[in-house]
Amino acid sequence: MLQKLYDWVDERLDITPIWRDIADHEVPEHVNPAHHFSAFVYCFGGLTFFVTVIQVLSGMFLTMYYVPDIENAWHSVQYLQSQVAHGQIVRGMHHWGASVVIVMIFLHTLRVFFQGAYKKPRELNWIVGVLLFFVMFGLGFTGYLLPWDNKAFFATQVGLEIAESVPVIGTDIKTLLAGDPDIVGAQTLTRFFAIHVFFLPAALFGLMALHFIMIRRQGISGPL
Repeated sequence: MLQKLYDWVDERLDITPIWRDIADHEVPEHVNPAHHFSAFVYCFGGLTFFVTVIQVLSGMFLTMYYVPDIENAWHSVQYLQSQVAHGQIVRGMHHWGASVVIVMIFLHTLRVFFQGAYKKPRELNWIVGVLLFFVMFGLGFTGYLLPWDNKAFFATQVGLEIAESVPVIGTDIKTLLAGDPDIVGAQTLTRFFAIHVFFLPAALFGLMALHFIMIRRQGISGPL
């Protein structure tokens, strides 16, 4: 059945050359755990991508029930957890995945740094990777407020005060994020939701595409 579907699509779009170009790409020996135990450190990038996919899929599920306003945000989360089938599991995956993806991208960044994989000709890919690191932090920060409970409220206040302490542009950054420079309220929740669901994911997908294209062109870096 799947083969017939593949043949039907291939006949119309000629996808076989594209698939062969991806599937037949050789993996260097130094990243094969069967040959080198140290090759496991090269798995952090793939694990980061895997957890990111889980975050995207679980986040799409959560947006089907989440209501981004101060009257209903907390109640919508509680409804998801208590009334929706498997809702508590999916939210738990998204909640803990947010921490796991930061750990994975941090370990991946350490591996790239200590093995010198950021050097010529991979400088641009290093810059893209660092930008991805900050985008992940932004997703974590903006997502933290969305449950609209006490912990999220006060943690966001602290985060906005830190942003405000940036020289010259700090007040503008806080106003941009919070909407109201004096209080964490309805505008803050709406803006954080928009940033978390639309703006940062768009940046994430664009940067990941660049990251993968450059990895494919330059290959996986070798040992130090």
